Amino acid sequence: MRGCAAGCIALSFAATSCTAQAEQALPQVTVDAPADAKPKPPPRRAPATAAREGRAIPAPSAPAPSSSTALTASAGPGARIAPEDQAASSRVITGAEINALPFMRPGEALEAAPGLVVTQHSGEGKANQYFLRGFNLDHGTDLAITIDGMPVNMPTHGHGQGYADVNFLIAELIGTMTVRKGPYFADVGDFGSAGALGIEYLRAMPKNLAEVTVGSFGYRRLLGAGSTRVGDGTWLAAFEASTYNGPWDVPDNVRKLNGVLRYSQGTATDGFSLTGMAYSNRWTSTDQVAQRAIDSGLIGRYGSLDPTDGGISSRYSLSGRFAKSSDIGQTDLNAYVIRSSLQLYNNFTYFLDDPVNGDQFNQYDRRTVLGLNGTQRFDYRFAGLPVETRIGLQTRADNIDLGLDKTLRRDWLSTVRADEVSEQSLGLWTDTTVRWTDWLRTTAGVRQDFFTGRVISDNPANSGNASASMTSPKVGIVLGPWASTEFYGNAGTGLHSNDIRGATITVDPNSGDPVNRVPLLVRSKGAELGIRNKSIPELTTSLAVFVLDFDSELLFVGDAGTTEASRPSRRVGIEWTSQYRPLSWLGVDLDVAYTKARFTDFDPAGDFIPGAPAWVASAGITLGEQRGWFGALKGRYFGPRPLIEDDSVRSLSSLIFNARAGYRFDNGVRLQLDVLNLFNAKTNQIEYYYLSRLPGEPLGGTSDRHVHPVEPLAVRLTLAGTF
Repeated sequence: MRGCAAGCIALSFAATSCTAQAEQALPQVTVDAPADAKPKPPPRRAPATAAREGRAIPAPSAPAPSSSTALTASAGPGARIAPEDQAASSRVITGAEINALPFMRPGEALEAAPGLVVTQHSGEGKANQYFLRGFNLDHGTDLAITIDGMPVNMPTHGHGQGYADVNFLIAELIGTMTVRKGPYFADVGDFGSAGALGIEYLRAMPKNLAEVTVGSFGYRRLLGAGSTRVGDGTWLAAFEASTYNGPWDVPDNVRKLNGVLRYSQGTATDGFSLTGMAYSNRWTSTDQVAQRAIDSGLIGRYGSLDPTDGGISSRYSLSGRFAKSSDIGQTDLNAYVIRSSLQLYNNFTYFLDDPVNGDQFNQYDRRTVLGLNGTQRFDYRFAGLPVETRIGLQTRADNIDLGLDKTLRRDWLSTVRADEVSEQSLGLWTDTTVRWTDWLRTTAGVRQDFFTGRVISDNPANSGNASASMTSPKVGIVLGPWASTEFYGNAGTGLHSNDIRGATITVDPNSGDPVNRVPLLVRSKGAELGIRNKSIPELTTSLAVFVLDFDSELLFVGDAGTTEASRPSRRVGIEWTSQYRPLSWLGVDLDVAYTKARFTDFDPAGDFIPGAPAWVASAGITLGEQRGWFGALKGRYFGPRPLIEDDSVRSLSSLIFNARAGYRFDNGVRLQLDVLNLFNAKTNQIEYYYLSRLPGEPLGGTSDRHVHPVEPLAVRLTLAGTF
């Protein structure tokens, strides 16, 4: 997978804005609680990677207070600097905003983050494909995702480094999502160089919710969620069951069960909670297919070239959180244990490697994760100046059983490699924010990361120990406000961990040829200049210019069991975001981002980065009050991407619209109709260009684009009640 890189740091100037959050209600609740494997590329081409799409919200309501992570900045001690006041590109988004626009699958809820595109190139149980700031982030590399303080990204994963499967997400439970981009934040470590999303669930539901949805292509979803006071505490429970076939000739046959049970006392800043989550899913998948197979009529647009692809996934977790405020500041502790498993069957090249049995392979990953996060914040005055200092610790230990097998219709043929891995990481960080004047605030921080682990491979030549450490300084400055305008500047270095098997490997598992090891940690460097303006009532608009350098975008190629080092790169981009709430029943959002992504070394193959998007844009409008009619319309543009380094082969662009209309009755009943892909756009979710071989073709294979089409127009009808 992609490794972190190095480049130059440009110190940027930016300023804080008072928290400006859209005041919109969930379709069913108000938020007022506290609280894939890379296919083989042609010669001289970069390894292929993968992608995904959507987002949601109905009518406005009373303002939704953020959790303790989103307190308003203040000149005095005891008030915390809000995440959206740290950089022009940072933002805290409420669950109401996320749920007010229609989306097709759980991962698309994350597209509430400006500039983020989430797609899918396989079945509905596999991790999504993410794109942000000119990166094809594969299944989560360099996009750190946490849910209730627990990391979603998985290091040294059977399918790809940083694999982030959010299919267990229940969007209706989201209280807030904190969006931060770039390696500027001391409390963000591994996988966070391009961006970090921190999702917090509600501690209590404002009202109990029962909901049933039926839709096109066999979509069925049943959701129940509610909370009740018991003594000094609150119990929250949610259960979700869903099925889906999709438009595919070989039905997805998704069977998903998902649940959350939480007990909490007190508040997010003074209290504790204990949360259990359970998720299970199985599916058949139509992976990306060769365009020539569609063009020749061998299969239809929604056809499959291996009807036995698919997978089984599960995730179980138990987490506890404790928070205590005092005269000196705030204490936060979070501990968790996660047990996850994945069995994944894919065939991306068909009959290229094995003309007789085909190229299907099985990747499996079974792991137990133990982790602890702790933060102590101190609020005080130094030389009469208000100061906030934070000290933090983040540690996790993964015990992993993973491997790669060759299969035929999901039956085992041979083992490519099998490994037992133990991997540990420790991050120590601190930052200090000083408010020098009413118009000047600075933050300086540093992070120290330690990684270590052991690989026991079926081939002793690939066994071994690896360890590494890295220091990452961070700095930020905020100027203003002047005329309701703030200026922000941020710079810092970050890191990316690589699959530890790449740091111990000496022999290619397929060929037996010698291979070079890769570093366990690689550095990234970035900087951002930004401005945020609120001079027009109810309009918040921000502009950010950024640069992000990587020494090497290392890739772990899951279907080969090896790590490949790609080239150094630089991304320079600009982002513009606006949120406008002129009336209580009307909200408008517009996000536009452009990134120039290039390799920085010379190679006659070219300097374009395959899969890197230049233009991404989205716009949404929401209409309605707490009662009566409501509606929403969201459009997302995903620009064309180069598929090879010389830019001679490019993907299609996509422009997808989703719409919603509904009515809320006085008795708490809600009737809602979502129309997905409103104009039935015939484009692709994801495209790659690489070698594959269909039956009867020459043994050397054919270079072709491989596509996963966007699903056609679909409708979903929801009946919900709150009580």
